[in-house]
Amino acid sequence: MKLNRSAAALWVGSILALLSLATSAAEPERVRVTTNLGAFVVEVQRDRAPLTAENFLGYVKQGYYTNTLFHRVIANFLIQGGGVGPDYKAKPTGKPIANEAGNGLKNLRGTVGLARASGPHSGDVQFYVNVADNADLDPLPTRWGYAVFGRVIEGMEVVDRISISPTGAAGPFKQDSPLAPVVIQKIELLAAAAAPAPAPAASPAQGTPIPEGTNLEEIVEKAPTPAGGAATPAESTPPPK
Repeated sequence: MKLNRSAAALWVGSILALLSLATSAAEPERVRVTTNLGAFVVEVQRDRAPLTAENFLGYVKQGYYTNTLFHRVIANFLIQGGGVGPDYKAKPTGKPIANEAGNGLKNLRGTVGLARASGPHSGDVQFYVNVADNADLDPLPTRWGYAVFGRVIEGMEVVDRISISPTGAAGPFKQDSPLAPVVIQKIELLAAAAAPAPAPAASPAQGTPIPEGTNLEEIVEKAPTPAGGAATPAESTPPPK
């Protein structure tokens, strides 16, 4: 295929502009979790956990998490919250969703997952942040795991601060509840980082000359369900609701 150099310059410019737009559109969604002990930012991995991400972001957009608690805190394990109000009563929720623990994302330090009860598909609004690598929460052929759908990208020191809060009994919880309430003041969706505007395609009259010998054709051409049954980890390891 023979290309006029001016036409090729326009074509390449158009391709680069489209690639820039596609990259911007695919940028991961991020939320800021603001608490009375500080804030941290979570990158939501919709590409790996689409159902769980959509569920979580739906509650975020509703303002559901405003003034809920991190009601369960275990040092060197995790912090959990999002579904309990300041009166320590569970808030009404929507329907639980299917478990996406088989998406390949591991429960590593700093990752965010969907809490659930003993049933594998019982997760709805509560989430947890891993303070350590917690392989016991990952799926195995003989058990369901806990679905990771995001990771902390800023403010992990705040998560660590929350995780060492003195705990005990509070409300209906017999243990592991912060004695001084840790309040989720709000969770807000952050605007995507603005992508740099692509340079306008050069017109034939004012385009940058393409060096002799450039191969124009080459420029243009380059231009999960967990196995097993409903078995769950030992009661001491999962983040129950």
